Amino acid sequence: MFARSTTIHAHPSYIDAGIKHVRDTVMPALADIEGCLGMSLLIDRGSGRCIATSSWRDEESLRASEGPVRTLRDAAAEIFHGTTEVSRWEIAVMHRDHHSERGAWCRVTWVKTEPAHMDRGVDMWKMAALPQMEELEGFCSASLMLDRAAGRGVSSLTFDSAEAMERSRERVDSIRAEVARAAGAEVLDTCEFELAIAHLHVPEMA
Repeated sequence: MFARSTTIHAHPSYIDAGIKHVRDTVMPALADIEGCLGMSLLIDRGSGRCIATSSWRDEESLRASEGPVRTLRDAAAEIFHGTTEVSRWEIAVMHRDHHSERGAWCRVTWVKTEPAHMDRGVDMWKMAALPQMEELEGFCSASLMLDRAAGRGVSSLTFDSAEAMERSRERVDSIRAEVARAAGAEVLDTCEFELAIAHLHVPEMA
């Protein structure tokens, strides 16, 4: 399975209007595109950084949707009063303890490594990081997506609440450092987001 993420650098004053637009206009339009399985929306109200991610049945569906999705993206950027950046990913791992509810939050980490080391990094994440993350209070789900050609990866860890995420922060930092070191990966960025829309609909892939 594959995914397309659009990072929107929004004006914070327009985030709520943007969420409504994504829920009422973008989601129904995506549902009509062949191969689309769902979408999620992460928001950081402080910085205006928002990430909309759509999931796709296969790479062919992802590529075939570029035109209509570009139109949706441009319209959303106007509503959010922001600029956009697009990334395309292979979904390598999805593990869900339970579905997230209203009030869930995500901790997202971007990493970089040598493309030749990607499979080793995935194995390390699955064998060393995931079992420890499952034990965290308030754990909902965890995912790992890859851009193999660029040697980039992004992991997302979802919690039931901002409070649960905050209480686990030190432990998550320790797990991330341990696994990144063992996998020879460089941590590029980590950010915490409110999970505004959770309809990615990716099956278990652990």
